[in-house]
Amino acid sequence: MCLGIPGQLVEFMDEHEHLAKVDVAGVRRTINIGLLEDEGLVLGDWVLIHVGFAMSKIDEAEAQMAMEGLQLMGQAYDEEVAALLASRIAEVARPAVDEAVDTAVPAFAGEDTA
Repeated sequence: MCLGIPGQLVEFMDEHEHLAKVDVAGVRRTINIGLLEDEGLVLGDWVLIHVGFAMSKIDEAEAQMAMEGLQLMGQAYDEEVAALLASRIAEVARPAVDEAVDTAVPAFAGEDTA
C-alpha cells in the first residue's frame, strides 16, 4: 500500500527545474515534480506526494478528501493506543517498556549510560 500526501505548490526552485516547495498542512517541503513535467503545473496547484515525489496532479476537493482520510487513520491509531494503555496488557508491559526507554534514551542523547 502506498500513502499519498496532498500538498499545494507554493514555490518553484530556481536551482533545479524539477524541484518545488509545497505546503503540506502548514509545513513547507521541497519535492521533486519531474514526473509531472507535462502537467503544466502552476503555483497553487495540488499534487499527491509519495516519498518526496509528486505522483499526480489533483484538485482541491481530492486534496481535502485525502487529508481527511489521513486524519481518520491518525485518529484510529490514537484510539488504539489509548485502548492499549487502558488495558491489562499495558499494566503488565509498562514497567518493562519504561525500563527500556530509561536505558535507551541517554544513549540517543549522547550521554554515557555506564
